[in-house]
Formats: sequence, C-alpha cells, structure tokens
Amino acid sequence: MDELTAPEGFLLRPWHPDDASAVLRAFAPEEMDRQTSHPVDDRLGALAWIAERVRDRGVRTTYSWAVTAEEGEALGCVELNVVNPVHQIGWVSYWTTESARGRGIAPAGVRVVARWAFGELGLYRLELGHRTDNPASCRVAQRSGFATEGVERGKLRYGDVRYDVERHARLADDDVNVD
Repeated sequence: MDELTAPEGFLLRPWHPDDASAVLRAFAPEEMDRQTSHPVDDRLGALAWIAERVRDRGVRTTYSWAVTAEEGEALGCVELNVVNPVHQIGWVSYWTTESARGRGIAPAGVRVVARWAFGELGLYRLELGHRTDNPASCRVAQRSGFATEGVERGKLRYGDVRYDVERHARLADDDVNVD
C-alpha cells in the first residue's frame, strides 16, 4: 500500500514533510488554494496538509499519494477518499503542480490508484467530479477510463459563485482500454 508504480515510470508514494515545498507550489495559484479546507499558504500550512494525509492513511479513511518522477520531487497528488466498504465505492481526486501539467502524470496516477482500489480494497465503483469549466480535468478523467455520467448543477461554491460539476465513474468490471 505504501508505493505504487505506473507503467509510465511514475512512482506513487506516501507524502512526507520533505514535500512541503512542492505542496506550497501546488496550492499557490488561487484556483488550487480555494479547493482546500485549510490555508496552504506557508510552510506550516503545507506541513499540516501533509500531516492530515498521513493521519488519514493511518486510519484508512483516505489514501493519498505523491506522484513523483525519477528525481523524487512530488509533481502531483492522487487521492482516494470517501471509501464506503459496504457499497464498495470511493471518490478519486487529483492535481499536478503547474510545471508538471501536460506530462500525463494525473491520468497515469489515477489509473494506478483505480487498479489498486479495485484489487486491494475490493471496491467496485470509483467516482470523480470536476467543474464543467475545467476541460483539463475532464481529459484526465476520460484518459483514466472514467465514463461521464452527468452534470450536478450548482454543486460547488467558491466565494459567491456556484459551479456545475460533471461526474464520472469507473466500475471494476468496465472494459476500458487505458493501459
């Protein structure tokens, strides 16, 4: 459970305090900063974000990995949370640092985590969602074998603005050609 390897050569590993600089870079854009429940605008905030992921992994409520390349620096994150063992479902989220975008890091990581969740956790259904004005996130979902299921109107609120969310899902027995 600690490390997963993508066929593309990316390593998914647990977060550690040395990743604080990468987390700070990732959450620097306003677009990212508003998607976390606690500010990640200084080293202490980044360390708190990392500590939360380590704690949640320990109690098996959320599984979060730093996605790294050969140099070992965290380039992105793939997370599986809201795991419901009774219904065998989980929620997938992901992000990459700005400098790492466009390299296939997020889809590679999501595919590996999906295989892990279906195999190791025995989940049947994985879900994810993205704002309808985020085509890059939609491409990640599609390249990871997640089928579009529909739009949830006004689901997210950032400040005074509400956003529609497009939901995608992948089932353990889906015939997807993504590997």
